[in-house]
Amino acid sequence: MNILLINHYAGSVRHGMEYRPYYLAREWVRAGHSVRIVASATSHLRARAPVLGGRPVLDEIIDGIHYRWHATPGYHGNGLGRAANMAAFVAALYRGARPLARDFRPDLVIASSTYPADIWPAHRIAALAGARLAFEVHDLWPLSPMELGGMPRWHPFILLMQAAEDYAYRHADAVISILPKVASHMAARGMAPHKLHVVPNGVALAEWEANAAPLPAPAAALLDGLRARGRLVVGYAGSHGLANALGTLLDAAALLRGRPLSFVLAGAGPDKEALRRRAAAAGLREVHFLAPLAKQHMPALLARFDIAYLGWRRQPLYRYGIAPNKLGDYMMAARPVVHAVEAGNDPVAEAGCGLSVPPEDPAALAAAIARLAAMTGSERALLGRRGAEHARTHLNYALLADRFLSACGAHSDQTRQPSRRPP
Repeated sequence: MNILLINHYAGSVRHGMEYRPYYLAREWVRAGHSVRIVASATSHLRARAPVLGGRPVLDEIIDGIHYRWHATPGYHGNGLGRAANMAAFVAALYRGARPLARDFRPDLVIASSTYPADIWPAHRIAALAGARLAFEVHDLWPLSPMELGGMPRWHPFILLMQAAEDYAYRHADAVISILPKVASHMAARGMAPHKLHVVPNGVALAEWEANAAPLPAPAAALLDGLRARGRLVVGYAGSHGLANALGTLLDAAALLRGRPLSFVLAGAGPDKEALRRRAAAAGLREVHFLAPLAKQHMPALLARFDIAYLGWRRQPLYRYGIAPNKLGDYMMAARPVVHAVEAGNDPVAEAGCGLSVPPEDPAALAAAIARLAAMTGSERALLGRRGAEHARTHLNYALLADRFLSACGAHSDQTRQPSRRPP
């Protein structure tokens, strides 16, 4: 079967986030399918951008996946520059729709760019090719920029995104959601309930079963030194942004001052320097910041954590559920998790792999950390093993990739649909 996955921000192990398109596509290739990912060459998420060398399009193959990168303008932040970047990518999809449908002849087209405007060219490609059409939801747009970014409902950008979301629910053959509690919202926007299927973020088991890449020397020296001093390490690995609620973790660290605990925050993000200054001003000598580490170093890093932290702000948008990528890594590393959350679901509680507390509550977070620290090593190890077993059973990308195709009604032996009139 030929699968076309459209995702503006798709990455790879070579380029960095986002990883989900790569891992799903790799499993489909291993199952014998032909997969093409179409993405923008410019993304704020990737650690390394594809090099187009002035060309409008670059085709390359990564682990059997055919990538097509479209040149788009650069941008910073979430202003007009990012909107222009989105518009350029959608326009490129429209221009390439007919030759892509003719030459690749997809059996399944997936619109998966976080923002929903890619549904229009995706529908056109699917119609030209007689393919099934799936709409994959990472975040609810336009609710996300409205509720998290404060954009008004009448803003032209919001109106455009709302039209795209409604169009997707009406025209897609299947709707795949990473978020688990979205059914009522989607039905209210016109989706037939039978179209919805939940396929969460997953983990690539092979990355955890192989020999772990050793940590870079500075990180290894810090963490091994903390261990030698008899410190328990409360760790966080991921983006340092407002949404990650790391300020709450620093406040909890202040409340736990004097205990044999050290806090290690690894990663990068817009708030990292502000967090450094805040920790220094508060005299938090046992809060340490590490540079971002490549994905292959995650097993070695997380193995040195005694407790892993995952936090959220209190946001009404989370009523539709959460699906954090980093939690899969925490689980596979068999780390007990302290989770500050108020959402439609709580995957830590579901897996029984840690303690959950309300968000933005330093006292509750400090108490949960203290409770985990007071456990014996074997008690914490039991929580960690529960998480690892949950991840292996429910979050294995090999299983999720198969579930995704089944949800789309797409199978290797499917017959091509008669061509629909393109929009």
